[in-house]
Amino acid sequence: MSYQSKSFLILVVLVVSTALVFATSNGAWLNKVPERDRDKVNPYRDQPDAVAAGQRVFHDHCAHCHGEDAEGTKKRPSLRTERVQQQATEGDLHWLLVNGSMGSGMPTWSKLGDPQIWQVITYVRSLKVEQAAK
Repeated sequence: MSYQSKSFLILVVLVVSTALVFATSNGAWLNKVPERDRDKVNPYRDQPDAVAAGQRVFHDHCAHCHGEDAEGTKKRPSLRTERVQQQATEGDLHWLLVNGSMGSGMPTWSKLGDPQIWQVITYVRSLKVEQAAK
């Protein structure tokens, strides 16, 4: 394979990778959530103990990508955005954590089990959009 062919291939891979990350960070994943999942309700909503437990799980499993304060990193989105805090339902967030989005580097967290997944969602939703970084 020639140098030009390799360079072109690398460029194509970079463009496709960037497009996949953008597609997920811009909320395209929301279109994949089935209605039955979208309507799920968090059994731990607004429970202080669940917020604290979710914060521990978040720091163990999520903070290395989304930042200690969920404000995002250079490669991963903030979880304090209006999309996460207001537009996505709790069921949408649950579906994403269970199914992941490997094209954007978001792994599945189904191994945590529903109680811990809902606790993480409770914690993330406790952050509220008005604390969001602009």
